[in-house]
Amino acid sequence: MRVENSFIPVEGVGETTERRLWEQGITHWEDFDPDAVGETTAQRIQSFIDEGRRHLDSDNAAFFGQTFPSAEQWRLFETFRENACFFDIETTGLDQHRNDVTTVSARIGGETETLVQGRDLHADALSDLFGDADLLVTFNGKRFDVPFLEANFDVSLAEKPHLDLMYPCRRLDLTGGLKTIEQEIGIERERPDISGKEAVDLWYQYERGDESALETLVSYNREDVENLEPLTERVNERLERTVLPDTTTI
Repeated sequence: MRVENSFIPVEGVGETTERRLWEQGITHWEDFDPDAVGETTAQRIQSFIDEGRRHLDSDNAAFFGQTFPSAEQWRLFETFRENACFFDIETTGLDQHRNDVTTVSARIGGETETLVQGRDLHADALSDLFGDADLLVTFNGKRFDVPFLEANFDVSLAEKPHLDLMYPCRRLDLTGGLKTIEQEIGIERERPDISGKEAVDLWYQYERGDESALETLVSYNREDVENLEPLTERVNERLERTVLPDTTTI
């Protein structure tokens, strides 16, 4: 599903009205028929479509991040996936004000990059890493990764649309941590699973001179990121099936 299939950002258009439009064959902005709704709602929808087209032409993902309800941010993925940035961090603990970020891995355009504390992890590098991203994709990143980065570095990610997969997963009754959900929907890992405590221990082992511990930590961090992309695809497919009427295809 692309943003052009959606009418739910419009004031006065909820799930019921949007579904009714889809059932009438109005599944894309190009299909919109003002006679399908009341005059005021039709004017609002047309205004949104006109403005939305302008922002699409200028690749302004932020507009859609601001106008789409938080529960519907998953709909941005197909439109902006080319410049979506999947990312994950490792830390020395759970307190953003007392603990440090140790590694940051990000995947954009099919390439994964990892920044490491004490080597190349700093505010300028993070700004470069996220600068070209149209959409941020994380698992529990709104509560953990983003606040940690903003507290530890002079960066702000608030202006970026952010798809936190934990919430659409819950909508699909996929609960638990990232690894649990991966197993449930059939995403395999090549590397051994590591607990949060073990990830912290690996960092301290590296600080004591064990380079192999850092290699393991980075490998673990990178696989978290690389598995976010297929997870996003599968979650989107399932959500699309739940919201669309049975006879509707987009």
